Amino acid sequence: MSATAQPAPVMIGEHEVGPDKPVYVIGEIGINHNGDVEIAKQLIDVAADAGAQAVKFQKRTPEISTPKDQRDKIRQTPWGEMTYLEYKYKVEFEQDEYAEIDAYAKSRGLHWFASPWDVPSVEFLERFDAPTYKVASASVTDTDLLRALRETGKPVILSTGMSTLEQIDAAVEILGTDGLVILHATSTYPLPAEEANLRTITTLRERYGVPVGYSGHETGLQISLAAVALGAVAVERHITLDRAMWGSDHASSLEPKGLENLVRDIRILEEALGDGRKRVMPGEFSPMSRLRRIDG
Repeated sequence: MSATAQPAPVMIGEHEVGPDKPVYVIGEIGINHNGDVEIAKQLIDVAADAGAQAVKFQKRTPEISTPKDQRDKIRQTPWGEMTYLEYKYKVEFEQDEYAEIDAYAKSRGLHWFASPWDVPSVEFLERFDAPTYKVASASVTDTDLLRALRETGKPVILSTGMSTLEQIDAAVEILGTDGLVILHATSTYPLPAEEANLRTITTLRERYGVPVGYSGHETGLQISLAAVALGAVAVERHITLDRAMWGSDHASSLEPKGLENLVRDIRILEEALGDGRKRVMPGEFSPMSRLRRIDG
C-alpha cells in the first residue's frame, strides 16, 4: 500500500468506518458497571445522549482468563474481602444480564459489543449477533482467541497497546485484513502525554492498509482529538458515571459531560479538516474586497 492510498472502509452494522467517514465513537463501559446491570443501562444512556455510535463491554470466563498466580490474592471490594477470582465472577454478566443490555442498547439506537478474553466467551457472545468484536490489547498474542474470532466472520477491531509490530504482524496474519480495524493504543492508565505516540496511527495505517483508530486511556480530551486530526477513524474511551467510583478503570474514564464534549468536538473537527484543496472560501470574499488593494 502506498503512503497516499486510503484504506477501504469497514462496515460495522450500518456504519462505514474508514477515512472520510464519520468517526465511529465507542463508549468503553468495560467493567465500569461494577457488576450492576442498572449502572450498565445508565452508561448506555450516557453514550447515546452524547451521540456515540457504540458501547463496549468485556466478557471473560474467569477461571480461564484470570492468571493462576492472581486468583487467590485477596482484594478489598464494595462487597467485602474476597479473592481476585471471586471478584472477577462478581463483576461478570451472564445470559440474562446481556439479554437486558442487548435490548436496551438497541432501544437507544446503539451498537453494543464486547472484548472476549477467551474462546468460550466468543461462543457466548455469538448468541447475541453483535456487529463486531474487539480484541483487547492484552489478547493480541492469544492465537486461539484470534482464530475463534476469525471464524465468526464478523469484523474485528484490534487494539495494539503493549504490543510490538512483530506481535501485531502475527495477529493480523491470523485475522486477515478484510473487515479489520486497528486501534492505536498505549496501555498505561492513566496515559501521560509523552507515551501517547500518536504518529503511530500513520505507521499502522501504512503498514497494514486498514482503517486505524485510537483507543485512549488519558484524562482530558486533547489527545483523542489530536488522534482524529491525524486520521483516526474511530475513537474509544472508557466512560463512567463518576470518576470517583470504586474500580480500576474509573479514574481514567470520561464522565457524561466529558463524553458529550468529546463527540461534539470530534464532529467540529470533521468539518474543519476539509478536503485539502486550497481555494478561496465563501466567507473570504467580503474581506478580500475590503482589504486587498490589488486583485489576484
